[in-house]
Amino acid sequence: MQTIPCVKDPTVAPVFQRLFFIPGSLFFILLLAGCAADSPSILDPRGPAATSIAELWWLIFGLGTVIFLLVMVALGLALFRRRSSTASETGGSTRNDNRVILWAGIIGPAIVLIVIFALSVRTMAMLSSTTPGAEFVVHVTGHQWWWEVQYPNQAVETANEIHIPVGQPILVRLSTEDVIHNFWIPNLHGKMDMVPGQTNEFWIQADTAGEYWGECAEFCGIQHAKMRFVVVAEPLAEFTAWLDQQRAVPPAPVDALAQRGQQIFLGSACVYCHAVEGTNATGDLGPNLTHLASRRTLAAGVLLNTRGNLAGWLTGPQHIKPGNLMPPTELTGDELQALLAYLDTLE
Repeated sequence: MQTIPCVKDPTVAPVFQRLFFIPGSLFFILLLAGCAADSPSILDPRGPAATSIAELWWLIFGLGTVIFLLVMVALGLALFRRRSSTASETGGSTRNDNRVILWAGIIGPAIVLIVIFALSVRTMAMLSSTTPGAEFVVHVTGHQWWWEVQYPNQAVETANEIHIPVGQPILVRLSTEDVIHNFWIPNLHGKMDMVPGQTNEFWIQADTAGEYWGECAEFCGIQHAKMRFVVVAEPLAEFTAWLDQQRAVPPAPVDALAQRGQQIFLGSACVYCHAVEGTNATGDLGPNLTHLASRRTLAAGVLLNTRGNLAGWLTGPQHIKPGNLMPPTELTGDELQALLAYLDTLE
């Protein structure tokens, strides 16, 4: 009996490699994404706007997964099914192939795209609408590379830190003083461009108290990656207390070292770039420092606001954030300690 040699099809192995490589790649991508549990994510919504975005994402992801699996099944069947050699069967197969092309290649995708388009339009309409009755308004201005934050109705100004009351819609007005930036708080909302010469606005709402990190999502220069901010959602009573504290003028320092530090600060070039309420420091090129000590971070989220980090930022800002507009402060060790003591009083 003659043995029929087994002929290996060189096209089958690459196909199998792709069949196992693609799902495996998706698995490892999701696994690695889970390692950054503390990073802000659109898949961890904490407000109504972010929830709508996440629901739409999961819907598209689910449809994409189902379609991917159907395509893989169809590809597997096409690879291993036994074709008939008779003319009648070939003709029937051709008719079946035409039906598959019509339904799976034209009608099916059209239905899926129409559904996704309709749901996307509904989500975008919800996100773009300004919630009526928003009691609090926040004006955020993008700079290279930090965020100026103002509450015009409450006469409060801060930097790189936005406080909001839990469960209330906040109207956010966005502008920029230099290049295009993009305002993004993944846990609370989608992205919004900040374009020179115009003011865009949308609303955010946090349903859960906590700290939510935001960032610039539009490349805006060499320190684009170090342009972060934090949104602090807190109960209304705590938010109101924070507003009162931010409106208050810091008392004059009583400690001798802090008094000397105040003299050093007011006698330096710092007053031409920064403002401190109740003093002759009225600069507006850099962040307002009136309540610097009460902020969580320095240099737009780059450093925790500690005494050591503040000393490093004052003496070597270009080493920490190259290209920013703050020059190094030339101070002796004693002068630096005095200045730090004064800045610690700005709560």
